[in-house]
Amino acid sequence: MARYTGPVCRLCRREKMKLFLKGPKCDSMKCPIERRPYPPGEHGRDRMRQGSEYLAQLREKQKARRIYGVLEKQFRNLYAEAVRQEGITGENLLRMLEQRLDNIAYRAGWGSSRNQARQLVRHGHVKVNGKRVTIPSYQVRKGDVVSLKDKSRNMIVIRHNVDTLDRSVPPWLESASEGYEVTVRDLPMREHIDVPVREQLIVELYSK
Repeated sequence: MARYTGPVCRLCRREKMKLFLKGPKCDSMKCPIERRPYPPGEHGRDRMRQGSEYLAQLREKQKARRIYGVLEKQFRNLYAEAVRQEGITGENLLRMLEQRLDNIAYRAGWGSSRNQARQLVRHGHVKVNGKRVTIPSYQVRKGDVVSLKDKSRNMIVIRHNVDTLDRSVPPWLESASEGYEVTVRDLPMREHIDVPVREQLIVELYSK
């Protein structure tokens, strides 16, 4: 599985905002962006000045990719699928990103970050409709029931996340079994997606 393996705090600094890629560390003063709120590198401070229209579009695309942990090829494929669907392309794109299985595990509160939730999926701790699924990019559908394996519910890290994370389940998901199971009540609407992304700029970038 191809994935980014570099320092994730550099990604937040490059976007000049918290992307919450490290779980609890992002809420503490240990977060590097609290001390160095400018892009990394020798000329990081010089990048603080106003850029072009293309740069704004590029940054929004990179921000969306990094929040959801998707590589460029995967992101382009999702955008191509969003174009083919009916409705607004930008909203279709965000909806498909939200429907990824690793994002569902994150929204359910099983992982402190999307990276940790992705690892839970890859290691076989997550089931969809009673069957184990190990593909983080798996697209859940309306009516699907996503749950943790019985043995996995006793893992210290999962129990700690369920008990301590102050993260509410979005309205399009319904939690059950003391938080260890969620049902996809409906497809996510734009007003239920709280990521700080201006999807129209991404559409403008790929439409050139």
